[in-house]
Amino acid sequence: MTLRLRSRTFGPDDLLVMAILNRTPDSFYDKGATYDDEPALAAVDRAVAAGADLVDIGGVKAGPGDDVDAAEEVRRVAPFVAAVRERHPALVISVDTWRAEVADACLNAGADVVNDAWGGVDPDLAAVAAAHDAALVCTHAGGATPRTRPHRVAYDDVVADIVATTTALAERAVSLGVSRESVLIDPGHDFGKNTYHSLDATRRLGELVATGWPVLVSLSNKDFVGEALDRPVPERLVGTLATTAVTAWLGARVFRAHNVAETRDVLDMVATIRGTRPPAVARRGLA
Repeated sequence: MTLRLRSRTFGPDDLLVMAILNRTPDSFYDKGATYDDEPALAAVDRAVAAGADLVDIGGVKAGPGDDVDAAEEVRRVAPFVAAVRERHPALVISVDTWRAEVADACLNAGADVVNDAWGGVDPDLAAVAAAHDAALVCTHAGGATPRTRPHRVAYDDVVADIVATTTALAERAVSLGVSRESVLIDPGHDFGKNTYHSLDATRRLGELVATGWPVLVSLSNKDFVGEALDRPVPERLVGTLATTAVTAWLGARVFRAHNVAETRDVLDMVATIRGTRPPAVARRGLA
């Protein structure tokens, strides 16, 4: 299926890096390094130079923390979206929010994609995406309340639940007017899941791919990687890249990442092994 992110289209062999940009003072990864405008814009510049296909801008920390209301989230994100759009006119911009009013403000400011990481808790979000001809990411969060951590969560079959939930959200979005070629599904690693659930979602990712919807994965420095290897956040890059390679081979198409250059190399290597991308150079044994 062709993937259309507003004015840009991508073929089934394109593997896209979605760079993460946190407009929060309390990010688990960068601890607020891109909360201010200038370092945030510089980070976008670096991501683009390193090979990012799109940037995902979020104004609320995913985990528990200080309350951030919709007005504050808009203040953190919408003007920055406008600044990025002016600076990088051709860049695909995503906004990471579960709130319809925030999505509306950011789409008006120039965003192209709504990344709903909390599984459609705001029933108006898809209609907002449709009204702007924007793309929408439909994520499995196991019914979790935004910004909560899972506690003794259980599934009869986590992957079956992921497939059923995300495809239902995707079909609902289409019924509300989102273009079918602009809907992605995300298994939601760590969201409403323990480490065993996220590992199962990884090894069985082909079942999501088989639905025909383009699959986005958000793996970067997640807790399931940390627990698999017993590594703190600053030491999870190798595990993240290994998981990225596996999910790319299994058919994921968009990869949300903190480490853009390394992720780009992994995806290019997978594509070259697969045969959908030629080697950058090929001299050995040919001269």
